[in-house]
Amino acid sequence: MTNERLRDAMLGSGLTPGTLGEQIGVDPKTVERWITQDRTPYARHRLRVSELVHEREGYLWPHAISPERAEAASRGELVELHPHRSLIHPDEFKRLFGDAETYIDILVYAGLFLPEHNPHLIDLLRDKGADGVRVRVLVGDPNSRAVMVRGGDEGIGDAVATKVQNSITLLKKQLAGANGVVVRTHGTTLYTSIYRGDDDMIANPHVYGLPAAQAPAMHLRRLTAGGLFDTYATMYDRVWDEAQPAWS
Repeated sequence: MTNERLRDAMLGSGLTPGTLGEQIGVDPKTVERWITQDRTPYARHRLRVSELVHEREGYLWPHAISPERAEAASRGELVELHPHRSLIHPDEFKRLFGDAETYIDILVYAGLFLPEHNPHLIDLLRDKGADGVRVRVLVGDPNSRAVMVRGGDEGIGDAVATKVQNSITLLKKQLAGANGVVVRTHGTTLYTSIYRGDDDMIANPHVYGLPAAQAPAMHLRRLTAGGLFDTYATMYDRVWDEAQPAWS
């Protein structure tokens, strides 16, 4: 039996048994056995490998993590719970994206509060993309049923669709053609807005009848044995895969 998850994660990170073994201080043949014989590394090695390949420990070695440890780790991923997203200082979003070195992901319908509170935020996203950070932005499709329903739920009619269109216009003006930055539109029901910078995330679950600013928001930090952070990261990828380019 082989560990194809580990093999795939290593390939995706550009690592060979030799280079991985060198970085964590084990013989390349030992790394080969982790793959070809599905051997389970020591805990300290599992942690280091997870960091290097950017995958959860529980994903790479699902039988090595007890349910109790996985549950505790998931609870530990919650850094802070904000009763309302509006209580988060604008500088926190600037720090979240500014510190990112690998990934920036944004999932919203309009998200106009971001550039309104941080006038240079879009410039930051463009600069991050140019520096090699993968920047993905998902905004709503203003013509989608989901956006129309959201406006009705909040009691503001087509105002949500108007805000979404304004957001697309703003993003296109400043990000069209930007290296490393991709903007797509989605028509999914937005259960949670997501703002991610590497292994930090603000997840903003939506509440029926309330604008997102008045709903709670969770600051999460990814742990290799946890699962809460990756629950939202996986949701993001599902929406991204079904989304369409925001402009041609």
